[in-house]
Order: sequence, then structure tokens, then C-alpha cells
Amino acid sequence: MEVGQAHMTEKLVTVGKVVNSHGIRGELKIVPETDFPERFDVGNSLIIVDSQNKQTPVTVKTSRLHKNVFIVLFSQFSNINDVEKFKGSLLKIEAKDQKPLEEGEYYYHEIIGCKVVTEDEQELGLISEILTPGANDVWVVSLPKGKQLLLPVIDDVILKVDIPNKTIRIHLMEGLLE
Repeated sequence: MEVGQAHMTEKLVTVGKVVNSHGIRGELKIVPETDFPERFDVGNSLIIVDSQNKQTPVTVKTSRLHKNVFIVLFSQFSNINDVEKFKGSLLKIEAKDQKPLEEGEYYYHEIIGCKVVTEDEQELGLISEILTPGANDVWVVSLPKGKQLLLPVIDDVILKVDIPNKTIRIHLMEGLLE
């Protein structure tokens, strides 16, 4: 299949995770990892990437939201036996298909791995994870000695996000670092 080979050089971005199959018709349960649920709309193209990094381009045939999980049937499959192997796989899109974000908004993959420095140039560590507990996101910074710093993503704390240089400058509010 020559057409599919073009995808291999593109940078891919995760938009969901296949957690299980659903029923016997080949539907999959997908936990979304995107702020754009329309990624799973009928007719959209996605790429399933399994644990061996094998890529399978797919097209959404049917999709419905059920208890925060999408139940999706891809045009390429019609039987549970065709899709069982995708459990645990990631659903991705090509980076060029990402939607442009508003100023001050970032994709998770842009933030994770960024170096965190204070106003006075003290290097704290790298962002390892993003939590979404409620009103605002929390960026988890891995500190030396296995400790973690939880940074609330609010204007008082996050001063400058420099994606090209993978650096985030913060104001270390009292009580954040114990």
C-alpha cells in the first residue's frame, strides 16, 4: 500500500486511546485525549498506532459519546476479530492537521518536556505530566530526588511560555515549593 507510506514521515499527535472493543461489530471504546471531540466525527481520518508502532490509517464510520468515552466504528473494520488487536493502541492525527489555538493556549505535547525556570533563572526541572482537575490545569514538574512540583496554570504563576526553546518561566509563589 504505497499511499499509506506518506504518513510515516509526518509527526503524529495523539488524540485518543483505544481502551477496549465494544460489541461484536468492530466498534472500539476510545478515551479522548483532545479538547476537540469533533476529531471523532463521521468521515474524519485518524491513524491507529499500536504498541509495535505499526500505523493503520482509518476513517470514522459511526461515532457516539457514552459516559465520556467515544464508541467508534471505522469504515475499515466490521467485526470484533478485526479490532481486538488495537486494545491499548493510540489514535493519532498528523501534526499538520492540528487546529490553530488561541494565543496563550498550547497542546499537551508542546508543554510536556519543557524546562521550568524561575524569574531569577533557577532551573527547577522538566514538565512530566498535565493534570486537569477542574478550574485550571496543573503542570507537574519533575524535580531532583524524585520530588514533584505542582504548578497551577494561572497568570500569577506562569509568566512566559517559550515553545521554540522548550522553556517555561514561572513566578514561584510562596508555598508552591515545600
